[in-house]
Amino acid sequence: MKNLVYKALAVLALSAAFTACSSDDEAIAGTGNLGLEFDNSFAGNDLILDTQANTTASNEVLKISSIKYIVSNIVLTTEDGTVFTYPKSSSYFIVDEADASTHVLNLKDIPAANYTKVTFGIGVDEEQYKTGANGQGDFLATADAADMLWGWSAGYKFLAFEGTFTSSEFTTPVAFRVHTGQTATAYNYTTVSLDLNSKALVRETITPQVHIKADLAKILNSTNAIKLSDNNPNETGANIMGGVNLSLITANIATMFTVDHVHND
Repeated sequence: MKNLVYKALAVLALSAAFTACSSDDEAIAGTGNLGLEFDNSFAGNDLILDTQANTTASNEVLKISSIKYIVSNIVLTTEDGTVFTYPKSSSYFIVDEADASTHVLNLKDIPAANYTKVTFGIGVDEEQYKTGANGQGDFLATADAADMLWGWSAGYKFLAFEGTFTSSEFTTPVAFRVHTGQTATAYNYTTVSLDLNSKALVRETITPQVHIKADLAKILNSTNAIKLSDNNPNETGANIMGGVNLSLITANIATMFTVDHVHND
């Protein structure tokens, strides 16, 4: 009798395993969608524009009025190392803290798979820029309307970070503007590559959302430490839009993104 019971259990286990494998194979066919959510914060605190006092590692206190950045050239990697590059013509987005509709990038027609890594650029890559104004498609007008374009000859603003600050040297609020993009000496485009802390299960019936935190404190204090007070020569505003500091800030920007979690709903 025991042998019969064991045999029956073994048959049931094999049947369940076969069914599970069949279901998995069936579920991973086709295409699905995926969302990348960008959530701006400052040193671990949710970002509030205009009123929140944010203290940097250099003891400067910032009130941020605007943060926008271009996300581009999205690449997804599966658990077996297969790489899917999102179509370049559709791979340019602007994340604007003041516009909640821009916080989630909705990617469509992704091959169904278990994804474990996402890579993206901050800015518009030089190859795309060199296709000329006529080669930018609708994105040129989108960037211009969002004030993320200096002008065609000067190019795109890759990241625009603005507000006011105070410090031990400047007790009255002083305006600051940090804009990254191409300069005469550097292009300042950067790439970010993030491992997911759980798999994003893209299916025909499942649209994962990858929640990415952006720590704005790292724009000024990460690989390199930048003091706004040192960039306020006329005491009328700290403007960093070129020079050595812009390349240092670009290196910092590459470190400010982390994956917080993944929803598979």
